[in-house]
Amino acid sequence: MNIAIFASGQGSNFEAIARAIKRGYIKAQLKLLVTDKENAFVRVRAKKFGVRDVYVNPKCYPSRLAFDKAIIRILEQEDIDAIILAGFMRIVTPYFVKRYNHRIINIHPALLPAFRGERAIERAFACGRKVTGVTVHFVDEKVDHGPIILQKKVTIKAGTSLARLTAAIHKIEHILYPRAVKLLAENRITIKNRHVTIR
Repeated sequence: MNIAIFASGQGSNFEAIARAIKRGYIKAQLKLLVTDKENAFVRVRAKKFGVRDVYVNPKCYPSRLAFDKAIIRILEQEDIDAIILAGFMRIVTPYFVKRYNHRIINIHPALLPAFRGERAIERAFACGRKVTGVTVHFVDEKVDHGPIILQKKVTIKAGTSLARLTAAIHKIEHILYPRAVKLLAENRITIKNRHVTIR
């Protein structure tokens, strides 16, 4: 399986997946990093792993659809089978989702359907929740809404700071996301009526 990772920021999940591929845990080829941020640190990480790095400037396109179509052309050139969103701060269009139906996955720092959208860790912390977590899911036309592949709970203990909670969430992400990508690469995930079965 040929995969592309989309990211906009630091790229710690990119690195977790790239390391898992390098050591043979995930049987896939990481062929491409796509980013919409010219100065994103994830580009440095891509260079370290020898992954082709493509910066696509959204300002060069008149619409989200035109931007997505430009990316699709790049993906087709690289014969990409699956897309891994790892902190990509743009919502992909329904056109893009349809083109790669059930082949786009995302990670979210909360137990979906709770705390969809931005700042999920901060919102769970501010609400005084005792439990939050991490979700890996397929991407559909709605934000943080597609069929759930894996979830892992994180307990918010009394006295835990936001910084410590954030670190705990990220630690789980770096375990859970490679596991989900492995399942995808091994064709062990099936979807029926929005319900995921793992073989």
